[in-house]
Amino acid sequence: MDDNYQTYLNRLARMMLPEAYSSQAQHIHESYKFKLAPEGARKPAFFPGYTIITPPAVEDSQNVTFYSYLLSCQEQLLQLSGDSGLIVPLPSSSFHFTLADLIWESAYLDACEKHTDYEAKLRSCIANIFGQWQKLIAHQTEPIRWQMLGMIVMPRAIGVTLVPKDQQSYERIVQLRRALYQTPQLIALGIEQHYHLTAHVTLGYFGNVAPDLDRERLGNMFSELNHQWLENSPEFIVHRADLRKFDDMTRYYREPDWPTLEFSH
Repeated sequence: MDDNYQTYLNRLARMMLPEAYSSQAQHIHESYKFKLAPEGARKPAFFPGYTIITPPAVEDSQNVTFYSYLLSCQEQLLQLSGDSGLIVPLPSSSFHFTLADLIWESAYLDACEKHTDYEAKLRSCIANIFGQWQKLIAHQTEPIRWQMLGMIVMPRAIGVTLVPKDQQSYERIVQLRRALYQTPQLIALGIEQHYHLTAHVTLGYFGNVAPDLDRERLGNMFSELNHQWLENSPEFIVHRADLRKFDDMTRYYREPDWPTLEFSH
């Protein structure tokens, strides 16, 4: 289901065009992952599930420079939207690259009802896949190198896109995704692939989308800001994949004995 290397590069390059931002700005709307509290602030909504991600920024000592740059990008986005509440920022400690979505919200809750000891079975299955994969990649010593390409505007969220610095960096992530999504035991637990890989780090979600929002102007502002970001393309090293649980979109956690996959040492 995922693109080949060149198709992926071409698809993401098209997303950086000025006309793409103009189009994307026409389709943004409020995210249901953050609810408006009585006092006026937006609070994270209950949205539970499991995912496979790189270690969140707060735990990732190998990508400090990258995440520092992303924090400055987030600050610029918030300045762009002013005090309108258009963008609800995520805590920078939670920034991460999602390697493979697993299961969330109603599908996750239904699976927990349907399967006895669902979470233990899920963790065991991921541990088996990671264990087999660790043996397969034992000889691969080259780091998996990605870099920021620019801004990505999604219907309910905004962030930065990532592109691989070489083909092998792309193929190794796609091969891991294929191993996960094609494992019968995982499929039996309700895990399926919903999306093509579009590597990104989410910086925030859309909140107060005013009816009179000047979307054309916003699209132009996105394009101009992205042009500034293109002048700096920090590198990101994918050195580890973790199985993580989340209760909302602000924190991704794991226990010490949960499965993890080391790509480089």
